[in-house]
Amino acid sequence: MPPDPRRRESGRPAPRLWPLLGLNFFMADMQAGIGPFLGVFLLAHGWQSGLIGTVMTIGGIAGMIMTIPAGAMIDATRRKRAFVIVPGICTVAASAVILLSQHFWVVAASQVATAVAGAAIGPAVAGITLGMVRQAGFNRQNGRNQAFNHAGNLVGAALSGYLGWMFGYTAVFVLAALFGVASIASVLLIPAASIDDAAARGLKDDASDGKAGGFRVLLECRPLLILAAALAAFHLGNGAMLPLYGLAVVSGTQADAPSFVAVTIVVAQAVMILASLAAMRMAERQGYWLVLLISFIALPIRGLVAAHLVTRWGVYPVQMLDGIGAGLQSVAVPGLVARILDGTGRVNVGQGAVMTVQGLGASLSPAIGGWMAQELGYPPAFTILGGFALVSIALWVGWASVLRPACGGAPEAAPPPLAKSAAT
Repeated sequence: MPPDPRRRESGRPAPRLWPLLGLNFFMADMQAGIGPFLGVFLLAHGWQSGLIGTVMTIGGIAGMIMTIPAGAMIDATRRKRAFVIVPGICTVAASAVILLSQHFWVVAASQVATAVAGAAIGPAVAGITLGMVRQAGFNRQNGRNQAFNHAGNLVGAALSGYLGWMFGYTAVFVLAALFGVASIASVLLIPAASIDDAAARGLKDDASDGKAGGFRVLLECRPLLILAAALAAFHLGNGAMLPLYGLAVVSGTQADAPSFVAVTIVVAQAVMILASLAAMRMAERQGYWLVLLISFIALPIRGLVAAHLVTRWGVYPVQMLDGIGAGLQSVAVPGLVARILDGTGRVNVGQGAVMTVQGLGASLSPAIGGWMAQELGYPPAFTILGGFALVSIALWVGWASVLRPACGGAPEAAPPPLAKSAAT
């Protein structure tokens, strides 16, 4: 009898990829809940920009603390789908609490719960993807995943803006819950047997290695350390840009808050779809170094544009630049981490370690940006926030001799010697 073409050489069934794409499409709105609308929601309930930034930072720090433990658990578990289902349910429930009370500690607790749950979803989906398509197929599949994820963000934001305008913020939560049900259905349609748990953590076989820790991987692998530092500086500026820009325009022009925030997201996500596909193609031909350099350059330009165009139509160039930076990074960062740590068995811990340092910048950004906007005004705050990415550019260009070997060439090629050293 001839071999079944639907089965891999390992005996596992060939991956069913359309549920994975569906998961990426629906999980964005489930994961965010009211997140993108939180600033204007609290502003409408009498909050000031500094306090809004502070409560966002509290949630960001909580999520940052959980990324490495989440990555370690995802490496170790054979129930990776559960790390999407359970956090998804918790995220929607925690976000809904904000509707019932806008007291500071209630909102802060909700943001902590949302961030902790969300810390597991991204690494879990990356691990599931790697386990299904392995290293050779990861760059291309991750590019498709991100394109579908950005498309889901676009559709979710457009529907949220329309429903929020028609029926109020409660409708935004209902939509997030519906996307949550669709996300859970999608992940359950992925057969557990199609996920190779060894490949999902970057091992070549079923051997296990429990000695690794996230901080050790980060500190012993120089390209990973430089990547994390560059991302931390980038997100220190980028994290506050969208919420502050929304506050600046809404407070200055009396624009309809839900619909305006929806427009900011739709514009960015539409560009991210194209940017993620472009990043996939660029990485296949040239590696990840140039992809990430372009993403870093986009932020200083965005800060200058935002500082001079605090108007309703200014959202288009501001958010198009956001789409370029974030869209390129959504493909390049997980792809580069997976490539650097291929063969170490520490891929998801490494993802969590990078996300932790990256999250440090993102979590501090709303508080820093919020208080700068309150004391200096919005235009100077945007200029300063954009300037933080100059540190990222300096690191990326200054350490090019170290980074190019790790970033360049086909993603499925053997990892550079520095990555191998992280396993020892």
